[in-house]
Amino acid sequence: MPISFDHTRIRVSDLEKSINWYCLTCGFEVLKRTDKSPSGNQLAHLQIPGSAHKLELTHSPDYKVEFPEDLVHTCIRVDDIVEYCEMLAKAGIDIWPNRWQEKFTSGGNKMAFITDPDGYEVEILEH
Repeated sequence: MPISFDHTRIRVSDLEKSINWYCLTCGFEVLKRTDKSPSGNQLAHLQIPGSAHKLELTHSPDYKVEFPEDLVHTCIRVDDIVEYCEMLAKAGIDIWPNRWQEKFTSGGNKMAFITDPDGYEVEILEH
């Protein structure tokens, strides 16, 4: 019996803000939106073109988004992490670790993080 990993759900405090952030910052596209799920949530399914895995953003006006720091992160891969991080920096997105440009030229892993509007971390790795 074939099994596949379909999607990951995260709760967000502002669905439109999160959709815009993930689409503009990370290259996701909206696959499907639901204004009211059976449990009363607004949902948006996002996907990076060429990726099989989806990100489900869930919003409920009566749910306060809170989670311990460093509990959850997602990860995207890019062809050129320096070029990608430079594009993010020009758009005003904070990237860590600080001084990532120096760390990338000194060898080792090329890994960076950005933070979405609710505080979820997004790891960036180079292919």
